Amino acid sequence: MTVAIEMGNTTAGGAATLDLEELLATRLLVQGNSGSGKSHLLRRLLEQSAQWVQQTIVDPEGDFVTLAERFGHLVIDAEDHTERGLQVAGERSRIHRVSTVLNLEGLDAENQMRRAAAFLGGLFEVSRDYWYPVLVVVDEAQLFAPAVAGEVSDEARKLSLGAMTNLMCRGRKRGLAGVIATQRLAKLAKNVAAEASNFLMGRTFLDIDMARAADLLGMERRQAEAFRDLERGQFMALGPALSRRPLGLRIGPTETQPRNAPARLMPLPGTTLEDARAIILASPPPENVRPQRRAPAPDLLSQLMAAKSTPLEDDPEAIEQPLSAEELAERRERLDRILSAILAEPDAGFRAIGVLYQEFVVRCRIEGLGSDVPDLGDFRRMLTRARAGLATDIAEDEAWQDVSVRAAILPEDMQGVFMMIARAAKEGQPCPSDAAIARAYGTHSFRRARRLLSYIEEQGLIVCQLDGAGRRIVTLVELAWATAPGDPNAEELPAEGNRSISAL
Repeated sequence: MTVAIEMGNTTAGGAATLDLEELLATRLLVQGNSGSGKSHLLRRLLEQSAQWVQQTIVDPEGDFVTLAERFGHLVIDAEDHTERGLQVAGERSRIHRVSTVLNLEGLDAENQMRRAAAFLGGLFEVSRDYWYPVLVVVDEAQLFAPAVAGEVSDEARKLSLGAMTNLMCRGRKRGLAGVIATQRLAKLAKNVAAEASNFLMGRTFLDIDMARAADLLGMERRQAEAFRDLERGQFMALGPALSRRPLGLRIGPTETQPRNAPARLMPLPGTTLEDARAIILASPPPENVRPQRRAPAPDLLSQLMAAKSTPLEDDPEAIEQPLSAEELAERRERLDRILSAILAEPDAGFRAIGVLYQEFVVRCRIEGLGSDVPDLGDFRRMLTRARAGLATDIAEDEAWQDVSVRAAILPEDMQGVFMMIARAAKEGQPCPSDAAIARAYGTHSFRRARRLLSYIEEQGLIVCQLDGAGRRIVTLVELAWATAPGDPNAEELPAEGNRSISAL
């Protein structure tokens, strides 16, 4: 069954339609200067196709969050989530087939790139069982796939560019249909733009952009001047999902409006020069009463922790006496046992830290440890050690201090993997398999596990080798600890790696 999306009218007065099924197989590139109507075009496409296909919008300015009320999209404010959390959210959105808007508003360029890459990575790396069709719309794509290096770090640029390349080059077989919009083709990485087979070109003025647009549409260079004459909302269309020949069209109206309305002319207030001088040049307020940027509202767990500590400040008699060594050891053992029970659940390795912490707090309260629950920072450190198979007393042993120092140079979510390998090396166990590393990292992707090992090796912490039988050996630099040979393709976790931390 062919699904024809009505995009508006052609310049000849007929209906301009887009073949949705063809679009899912061939991808779309939209180009036009600021004010040409790109966002309006994307909104029209999203509204018309919302009932037919799952959608994900990477939204750097928060323009598309208004789709949520009318069409039921889940708005994900990237500022409130970690990269790991967004990766998992991307995976779950595909598993449960939920349309989403990734709102990147409020983040600087580097964090926008990192978080978008994490979310797109989750969409891309999900298991084959969930490769349902998804329309992935990326507005201002030149921010996430820049043609040249900018002010962001090389790492952030590589992550973002890699995610965009996967979307446009390899996403089709995974059901991902990329729709990218950019103000300037010259600023967009060529390998990303080249994968689109459908084009909608709007108003543009720079010669280099007009020339590239004309080339993509198969027009002669002398015809490129026509792009300067297009009005707002007018586009030249070409591609198997649109038209076999360049076709002019005007985008139709939309049901929803952007949250940030375009600026309109307004009369100036009738303020006299003296009033304006008094207002503008008034003495600034004292530093101690200067309005501060509003802090984000604390989550429920933060409020509970704050409420827990308040009586201790108000009532000196309520202050508890320091625990004895025996009591500390017992408390540590109980916390390890609770964490071990949580990690024994089948999906624990793939759940967000915030979710694991909530369950940890609840179980601690059930065990009568409500006043002794570690905070989120301590829980992260406990979780890192636990995923490496280390009990608290072992991790605090002097022999592990060098390992902890080395692990600290890695991102937090990688430290557990490094410590797991260090433990295997110290005890002479086989090198963990790709499956074990992936689980410790919280991913289903063995490819990502191998990339993680390569990254740790690039930091100068380990050296990876293969023996004659293809088994992997990892040596820790300077410590001279080496794992026994281990099969990287082993499907099951080694028995040693499955031991609960309470048994160590």
